[in-house]
Amino acid sequence: MKLKITLFLLLSSFFVFAQAESETTELIDEITINADTFIGYDKFDFLYFIKDNALFKVKDHISETYKNLALGQITKVDLLNPLKIIVFYERFNTAITLDNQLNETLKIKFSELKTPLVVSKIGIASQNQLWVFDEITSQLYLYDTGNGTLKSVGTPLSEAIVFYNSDFNYFEWMDKSKNWYQCSVFGTIKKLDYAFDFDSILYSDNEQIFYKKEGKVLIFNRNTMKITSVENIDKTFKSLTFKNQILSIFTNQGISNFKITKP
Repeated sequence: MKLKITLFLLLSSFFVFAQAESETTELIDEITINADTFIGYDKFDFLYFIKDNALFKVKDHISETYKNLALGQITKVDLLNPLKIIVFYERFNTAITLDNQLNETLKIKFSELKTPLVVSKIGIASQNQLWVFDEITSQLYLYDTGNGTLKSVGTPLSEAIVFYNSDFNYFEWMDKSKNWYQCSVFGTIKKLDYAFDFDSILYSDNEQIFYKKEGKVLIFNRNTMKITSVENIDKTFKSLTFKNQILSIFTNQGISNFKITKP
């Protein structure tokens, strides 16, 4: 009976993939930038990118820059709160918070905390907190940027994280066995039952997951559990982001912004 159920689930997953509908894409504009890494847009539509290990914020004739070469390469930039941007330097185990003009407001050296950490994953959380994952103990923490306190959430992970995403209320990740999990700020962990196969995850938010499978770009909708494919875009892109139904594709030529219409 277990074999029959497993076979049914596998066939169902294949059928959904085979029947994936296509999203309609309409090119809005193309932006030429000289960048190494495209970060994305914030909620005020400012564009962020990294060039020569400096963070740039651009919109119309406004341009701001942040650079701290003493901390090595920028590992991650979190734009969830554009008034408190997080810049993470993994090699030096350090996070920087910036204001909306990219002025440094706080430097956090995780190796110098009362409970030293070796941080490999980070993201902004609610109430002046940061999600931080300690590589040594495989434990997820909430770090309070106001008083410098550290609180463990959930239990230590049993498998390595290969992809993660976070927002103010949740930290979620996929392990090397392709299992998805989600942890709330209250420490409640649940497994997410997502039955789709992929070669790589491209982008994820609280509604959709963009991924590649056999050279195709597909979208898994978390709410409807449906899969759609994205057509008419340059498949040689370096990265993509998605915000307000706008798909932004970063290639060697710059950024192409597409409006996505659901079928």
